[in-house]
Amino acid sequence: MGSHRRLAPSGSERGFGAAGFAVCVMSAAAAALGAVPAAGAPQDDTRAEVDRLYEQAEKATEEYNQADERADSLREQVSDAQDEIARQQERINTMRDALGSLAGAQYRSGGIDPSLALLFSDDPDDYLDKAAVLDRINAHQAGELKDLQSAMRDLAQRREEATGKLAELEKSRKAVAQHKRTVEQKLTRARQLLNALPDSLRAAYDRASRSGRSDMPDFGGAVPASGRAAAAVAAARSALGRPYVWGSNGPGGFDCSGLMQWSYGQAGVGLPRTSQAQRNAGRQVPLAQAQPGDLVAYRDDASHIAMYMGNGQVIHAPYPGAPVRYDPVGMMPVSSVTRV
Repeated sequence: MGSHRRLAPSGSERGFGAAGFAVCVMSAAAAALGAVPAAGAPQDDTRAEVDRLYEQAEKATEEYNQADERADSLREQVSDAQDEIARQQERINTMRDALGSLAGAQYRSGGIDPSLALLFSDDPDDYLDKAAVLDRINAHQAGELKDLQSAMRDLAQRREEATGKLAELEKSRKAVAQHKRTVEQKLTRARQLLNALPDSLRAAYDRASRSGRSDMPDFGGAVPASGRAAAAVAAARSALGRPYVWGSNGPGGFDCSGLMQWSYGQAGVGLPRTSQAQRNAGRQVPLAQAQPGDLVAYRDDASHIAMYMGNGQVIHAPYPGAPVRYDPVGMMPVSSVTRV
């Protein structure tokens, strides 16, 4: 477990991503409790299981974030579709009213056979003029009727699409609820296991899991890659010490990707919600060329993410119980570095 604290030698080193709070616990606990025999000791098994549960919970958190983001997008699409359906229905009603008026006028003026009307007309020239107008009305009415039929077909299609979106939204809501239950179950089990440890070991574990730096480390005079990166760095620093809250993107608390999204949001940059998407939100650079503001993803699945601050340090939201803090960039193997 201690190997999780080594400095990753290059940006190509494969590693970890959004499940940071678990492995941070693992490495810190291993360092603090290294004197405890590891050969099958029940306490070691318990700590390893806690670490595994934390890791799984963070992965489920990112899945929850993704499902929740999808649900939000679908809600907006459904709302837009319903507004468009209402506008289309209003247009159809107006067209029907217009056609009804034309039909009534035609009935009132054309209720007699045209040849008889011409025969009995006091002014044949005036009648012929009116007949020409009526022909044009009939042609216009035919065009209006065709437009009405087209609008009704379009309305039916929009209603069908909206029904599909509503079904997809319901499916996404269920996925959100499932991921939420998974996270809560993992965290509850982890707390139960920790509470079952002897007081001395639990206290040592708690100290180890909160051993990250909260003071200002030496960043070595590193310069951010851009003005927006500098603004994001400043925002992340301002969040130092705020609690880890799974599924949250601030400002009162954060999960790992939520902190990155909020920090860059303060710089006017819209990042995706999940750590996996954030990994692809810019240009990949080698770890050796990392600059303050770059996003550092961990694990092959990018289930944890942090922000590089300079001189081998990152800032991140580690895991439940550990506030936003600084840690070495090599706390876990690095999977990628992204310059936004």
